[in-house]
Amino acid sequence: MIYSLLARLPVAVKLGVPLASALLVAACGGAASSAPASGNSAGASTTGTVITTHAGSAGAFLTDGSGRTLYLWAKDGMNMSGCSGACAALWAPVPTTGTLTAAGSAKASDLGTITRSDGVKQATYDGHALYYFAGDSGPGQTAGQGLDDFGAKWWLVAPSGAQITTSDTAANAPAPATPATPANSNAGGGWS
Repeated sequence: MIYSLLARLPVAVKLGVPLASALLVAACGGAASSAPASGNSAGASTTGTVITTHAGSAGAFLTDGSGRTLYLWAKDGMNMSGCSGACAALWAPVPTTGTLTAAGSAKASDLGTITRSDGVKQATYDGHALYYFAGDSGPGQTAGQGLDDFGAKWWLVAPSGAQITTSDTAANAPAPATPATPANSNAGGGWS
């Protein structure tokens, strides 16, 4: 199953995921983190994690504060995550840091957290555990939409908390080129 998914990913992603995992393990001196490969946690602001929205061809959907698309997994129960091991390596749980806040059309009353078996706090929305997809190449990308991996489908999340089951073709266009000088001076790279 994971091999069929990897076959659909661009070569840069196929090469980048193992390299990023190895670098994380080396940098942390232990198991790889479930945070996005950018080195930033869940669109973290100076005070915590931000959940906001992005307008796509399938309608508005949840993203983190940096614009990375967030997904729910149809196999998860309410306020629980069943995605671990190889699943969590490809579909990284959205970790929470500091205060969890809503922006855009996201509703603060729908935000929550669960504690994963490894002790990491994961963001939830309307009871759905939230995830990143390793195949998304940048902010607003939705390459994981509708994939059937690890026994169930992965869906975008509407501001209402409902799963979006239609394609989001407009958001799969290549991300715009980034400026040569990053907007911030994060030595580890990351989303600006």
